[in-house]
Amino acid sequence: MYFIDVQGTLISDEDKFPIQGSIAFIEKLNKENIPYMIITNNTKQSSKDFHTYLNSVGLNFSYEKYLDPLMLLQLRVSQESVAAYGAAAFLETLKSMGYTLNYEKPQTVLVAIKEDFCADEYAQMIDFLLDGASLVGMHETSIYAKNSKRYPGVGAILKMLEFSTSSPYSVIGKPSVAFYKEALSKLQKQDSNASYEDIVMISDDVKGDLGGAKELGMKTIFVTSGKYRTKEEIVPLLDERLKPDFVYQDMQEVLEKI
Repeated sequence: MYFIDVQGTLISDEDKFPIQGSIAFIEKLNKENIPYMIITNNTKQSSKDFHTYLNSVGLNFSYEKYLDPLMLLQLRVSQESVAAYGAAAFLETLKSMGYTLNYEKPQTVLVAIKEDFCADEYAQMIDFLLDGASLVGMHETSIYAKNSKRYPGVGAILKMLEFSTSSPYSVIGKPSVAFYKEALSKLQKQDSNASYEDIVMISDDVKGDLGGAKELGMKTIFVTSGKYRTKEEIVPLLDERLKPDFVYQDMQEVLEKI
């Protein structure tokens, strides 16, 4: 059984098209009736729109096998009085979901990702947090890769804000326990006996996605087709208990090894 990341794993961070082996891997799972969930930290498009896009580029899986943080957001964050930070598409998606954006005295500071955060935005977040707003991340990725550059991920920003203000934070998407619990619940609709110990998590985010998966008892596969160019960049620096079980170049190599 598998949990499978999307950006940097199934599709390229550069052009958003399938990485070598991705389509064939999903086809194999479908053909052999192997349970799996596509779990992504997508926040820029509505859940249904992003699922439709993935189908359109050849990744053939049903919506029942898809999960992203937007699908859980309304259970965790009130629609009222949110100061949201992220790409313009994320802010528009929030508005379409009924969220009221408030940059005067918000109840919640909600952080997603973009490549051009500025110091004034961080200063504004800090003021809101020191004034009592709660801090929530859409996910806790370590690095954000775009246009051949690598930026601090949402997880890095959350930790900076926590250090600056002593405000604790919560996370909607990966690698939060609540998100993985929901993914497992959906997987159990394919196999009622599924447990974390039965699952292999595949991702390019070895610190975020895979570290959280390891802590829950999953096996992990780290692919170097996304945020990191080689395993030497990051794996030797990890806590021994959080190191991935396997490291492969891309989904094609995963397909050849399983």
